[in-house]
Amino acid sequence: MAPASPASKMATTTTTTTTTAAMAHALTSSFVATSLDRRRCFRFAFPRYYPAFGRPEFYSATCGVPSRHRPLRVSCQSKTDEKQMRRYSPILEGALLSTRDGLALDEWTAVPDIWRFSAEKYGDRIALVDPYHDPPSNMTYKQLEQEILNFSEGLRVIGVQPDEKLALYADNSCRWLIADQGIMATGAINVVRGSRSSVEELLQIYQHSESVALAVDSPELYNRIAEVFHDKASMKFVILLWGDKTSLSIRGTEEIPVFGYNEIIHLGQDSRKSQLSSNDTWNHDDYELISSDDVAALMYTSGTTGNPKGVMLTHQNLLHQIKNLWDIVPAVPEDRFLSMLPPWHAYERACEYFTFTHGVEQVYTTVRYLKEDLQRYQPHYLISVPLVYETLYSGIQKQLSTGSAARKLIALTFIRISMAFMDFKRIYEGKYLTMDQKEPSYLVSMLDCLLARIFAAILWPLHMLAKKIVYSKIHSAIGISKAGISGGGNLPTFIDRFFEAIGVTIQNGYGLTETSPVTAARRPTCNVLGSIGHPIRYTEIKIVHPETDELLPPGTKGIVKLRGPHVMKGYYKNPSATSLVLDASGWFNTGDVGWMAPHHSSGRSRRSGGVIVLEGRAKDTIVLSTGENVEPAELEEAAMRSSLIQQIVVIGQDQRRLGAIIVPNKEEALLAAKRMSIVDTNAMELSKEKMSSLVYEEVRTWTSECTFQIGPILIVDEPFTIDGGLMTPTMKIRRDSVVDLYKDQILRLYS
Repeated sequence: MAPASPASKMATTTTTTTTTAAMAHALTSSFVATSLDRRRCFRFAFPRYYPAFGRPEFYSATCGVPSRHRPLRVSCQSKTDEKQMRRYSPILEGALLSTRDGLALDEWTAVPDIWRFSAEKYGDRIALVDPYHDPPSNMTYKQLEQEILNFSEGLRVIGVQPDEKLALYADNSCRWLIADQGIMATGAINVVRGSRSSVEELLQIYQHSESVALAVDSPELYNRIAEVFHDKASMKFVILLWGDKTSLSIRGTEEIPVFGYNEIIHLGQDSRKSQLSSNDTWNHDDYELISSDDVAALMYTSGTTGNPKGVMLTHQNLLHQIKNLWDIVPAVPEDRFLSMLPPWHAYERACEYFTFTHGVEQVYTTVRYLKEDLQRYQPHYLISVPLVYETLYSGIQKQLSTGSAARKLIALTFIRISMAFMDFKRIYEGKYLTMDQKEPSYLVSMLDCLLARIFAAILWPLHMLAKKIVYSKIHSAIGISKAGISGGGNLPTFIDRFFEAIGVTIQNGYGLTETSPVTAARRPTCNVLGSIGHPIRYTEIKIVHPETDELLPPGTKGIVKLRGPHVMKGYYKNPSATSLVLDASGWFNTGDVGWMAPHHSSGRSRRSGGVIVLEGRAKDTIVLSTGENVEPAELEEAAMRSSLIQQIVVIGQDQRRLGAIIVPNKEEALLAAKRMSIVDTNAMELSKEKMSSLVYEEVRTWTSECTFQIGPILIVDEPFTIDGGLMTPTMKIRRDSVVDLYKDQILRLYS
């Protein structure tokens, strides 16, 4: 293991002053500590600081013997004439700066600037509730700002430098947010990932990013990665966000300083007290301000193929999201948001930053507690991925099916009526999607809308009755009284239509890690189903020919390209990959296939002009041996409507016909088989042959209206999971990995 950083990189002192404030102030000097058996080690000279820092033996960089068993010689070299340049958030820490250059509280230059603005505006309002960690946390906006300031200053005390990379491997919690913003406020760059990633992936990201230290979620995560990181990575220190250091494994902790979350907070508090009690402000010789063009974070793309790439997002990139998402989510201080996505996902991260600038209350939850927390907290908004809405849909359908046959029939009939009502309503409101550039005549448009109004009026009383009898119970169970925001994947049309029918607004959006991420989304005032909405402000989108790069007219499918202030700086240490997706004019190639709805002045599509519709990934396109191109997303979405199908991957590259790899829902399949008298009512499971036959018929039924049909299917028992390497951390199926895993079975399937 490499020794701890030289003393020149740590602001410490050997002054034996007796007051805590004086000691914190003295930490701006540096010392050189040398042991008898090794010259490069690091240990703070104050015994009084040991309780705050943890066990003394954590602070030796010598190998094998705990420091408490070795003599240590400390020599002091005062370097007050060589001031260490520090970097600060101009508004967040403006009170200590000699000038704030006349910046208003909302003239943000760096992401951490938002916390001073929110603390001033929303003060004692509850900012976040984190009920499932130990200890549970509630924080006001003022408290949150102070916690971020303390954590940031604590990082400076232990030697964090501007532009250094700190790996932040943790899951969604209030302490993740505080650590994230504390790192940013020092001018350092955080490198984020979740705790469920493999040790190999975490090490690869750590090494590729050139991170110098590590902040981890829990002792369990550290113990899982400690041995590999100890052998192959160089770490100045480790910060434990949750849990007790006594739960850490022995290996590695003898040589690497380990700090608990509260220790960092206390160090920061002491240092800030010293600074504030000195009654002096810093002058420009002591600090430099964070620039909006500075890199704020490295976010590694999950990637359905290949190794993750480090996306460099600047403060400007993220501030664009913070300033422009209100058009999509018009949040007000009374609103409550339920947060469950991993915050290292760009979608959750940007949305959290944005919502906290509007005084909302954010409640952290998990997949395990989602159902009860929806009912308990009754959130106004839920920001999540399509899989969560699919799970809610399945839960509602299952609940409806458990009632009597009569109740089930009534509920399903009401839902069909409401869907029809909303279809007619969409027509007369002008929110109907079309690829046709030719505009209908004014007379035809008027007649079309008139008929839609008449049919909607006929269905309206039944729709309102359904809201009172059926949908009100669903609403009380899930909350989401204003909107559910969906992003991070394709939202199936049947899910979209179902929630629209029962009165739960779903706004679908689109973005990529490389674009910070949101680029387009459906607005509350123009929620066109089947689309991802209009581009957000200051974003340009064009559709081009995949081969010639020629600009295509509305209504024509092509590759989606976009440009705006939220587009990444580039891939870290990968200029060749950057040049492949980002041209000299700033246009980013998304790799997605889509089209732009034509503009009509009248008729059923008069309000849908300019919205973007996605058809799938260009690299997912299956080319059959007949030369036909197939987008698998349409078939997969249709098949997933069956309760018997848990997961599906359509295959068929270079084959004459399509096939599919399917993970069945065994419980639902067994129940269906019993209803159809395929097996006895006492049967405990289905044979492989009967399962395959039943699922195949389901696939044929649900995909019958698709352009292409699925031929042979392969039934597999094991679900595609993150741990198995068949799904990305953002719950997207890795197609290439699935096909590679089952390549022998696929060959037999087509033989």
